[in-house]
Amino acid sequence: MVNNSEGTHFNILDNGIAQIALVVKDLDQTVERYWQTFGIGPWHFYTYERPLLNMSRYYNQDVDNSLRIALSYFGPTRIELIEVKEGPSIQDDFIDSHGYGVQHLGILVDDMESAIKEAREKGFEIIQEGAGFGPDGDGHYAYLNTGDEFGITYELIERPKRRHKPEKVFPEGIN
Repeated sequence: MVNNSEGTHFNILDNGIAQIALVVKDLDQTVERYWQTFGIGPWHFYTYERPLLNMSRYYNQDVDNSLRIALSYFGPTRIELIEVKEGPSIQDDFIDSHGYGVQHLGILVDDMESAIKEAREKGFEIIQEGAGFGPDGDGHYAYLNTGDEFGITYELIERPKRRHKPEKVFPEGIN
């Protein structure tokens, strides 16, 4: 249970949800269906693994895992589709427990170090985190253990100042 004995609230939700993430079985097929059905795109593809990530931890242990993602927008909200490739991950745990579907909601933070410190002070464990996915070595994400208590996992996201060129864009020719 979350510790709020100091009487102050954990205000990470004050600015709303910036991202909705779904774990999918086949990333390319799902992206195509979103494009064909809803006209959602373009989709930018990345593989989150080393060396793109310079740090990847799962339950405070350094791990090598691989997640293939595609990013686009539903109106002002970023949508992230995730296909698990290998290694231990919170997404793999979700598939084992729930199957495929909405796995987490993302919240933007300006200072990840402060956000993680506050999360821990409020009683939240960091289940998984990764960092360094921006070309300048910035960018950091951290998943909190909020699933059992709130029915969804919250991800803290400190976006990089710039992004690497995507591995692919679908459909081609749209930016």
